[in-house]
Amino acid sequence: MRRPPNIIIPSIQRDRGRMSVGTHDERVRSVSVLSRLLGRPELGAAAGALLVVVFFALVAGGSGLFSAKGIVNFLEVSAQLGILAAAVSMLMIAGEFDLSIGSMIGFAGILIAIPTIAWGWPIWVSILLAFAVSMLVGYLNGLIVVKTGLPSFIVTLGSLFMLRGLTLGITRVITGRTQASGIHEYSAHDWIAPIFAGQVFQGPIRWLAEMGWIDKRPSDGLPIIQGIPVSILWWIGLTIVFTWILMRTRFGNWIFASGGDANAARNVGVPVARTKIILFMMTAASAALFATIQVLVTGSADTLRGNLKEFEAIIAVVIGGTLLTGGYGSAVGAMLGAFIFGFVQMGIFYTGIDTDWFKLFMGAMMVIAVLFNSYVRNHAMKSR
Repeated sequence: MRRPPNIIIPSIQRDRGRMSVGTHDERVRSVSVLSRLLGRPELGAAAGALLVVVFFALVAGGSGLFSAKGIVNFLEVSAQLGILAAAVSMLMIAGEFDLSIGSMIGFAGILIAIPTIAWGWPIWVSILLAFAVSMLVGYLNGLIVVKTGLPSFIVTLGSLFMLRGLTLGITRVITGRTQASGIHEYSAHDWIAPIFAGQVFQGPIRWLAEMGWIDKRPSDGLPIIQGIPVSILWWIGLTIVFTWILMRTRFGNWIFASGGDANAARNVGVPVARTKIILFMMTAASAALFATIQVLVTGSADTLRGNLKEFEAIIAVVIGGTLLTGGYGSAVGAMLGAFIFGFVQMGIFYTGIDTDWFKLFMGAMMVIAVLFNSYVRNHAMKSR
């Protein structure tokens, strides 16, 4: 049977001809640079970061905050919170919360310390145990949320109290105390310790000190800082990976769809339940990573570690532009929110201001961020 020739409607053919010579197509609308910027969730956090840097440069410029040691100090504080915030931002974009990560930090720390100190386990095995148990708890949190339909706020609030009580009870039964110390004796020669508690770029730091760009200690002539804490690299690396996931992968599309409209996402084939369970496991793993860094840096574990960290992470994420309702946000914004948190905390310390004011500032920053993010979101929706 002979195939009929291709037929093109003349009007369409003429339209194609006009389009091929560069005639403006009314179906394509140009968007201004300002509208594109206002559509980015990181805008408010970037403006806030610039504002606090300028403020402390004026009031604390000579206090040592902007010295090499001061910079490393506030970046290290920001990094530890940023590790949590990066994972929390992914979960909040999907429309869920995890209030158990603060207690998970204390629980994971004890899971590392007790087997190592009391039972003589290699520290890398204890770390694997902490990650495995933490991710199991994250899986159970996510499973309960997606199977029952209960708000994640309620489910993970229950996990918060259960984990804190379990941590306290286990530690008292085994050690008779609420702390476990002496980790440095076991981690000093362990191959895994530098991955979580080491320092990098020691060579460049020494070279910068020789060039006079970094101060030296009067006692021994060594640089005032020996290197960059590896936790900062973890922070930057996780932010890059999560940003790539959100912007370049199918899983990132699933995250945004799950938080934007879960029912519509299910109707088009998005595995909403699986996506959310994976994200709960990721937040639990971030808490275990935070705990591992703290335990190996300080050489001890404490049942009260991680207290209120869940709320600090949420504040950092909200300051970074993620909506509490889900469907909108970024890992870069969470990174900027964590930077603001760490910078302000250390800035207040260096200026000698009473640190009691820090919580007031962060609470105010969260309210302002929510109002600003709501305005930006509404403006972005109107511009579409």
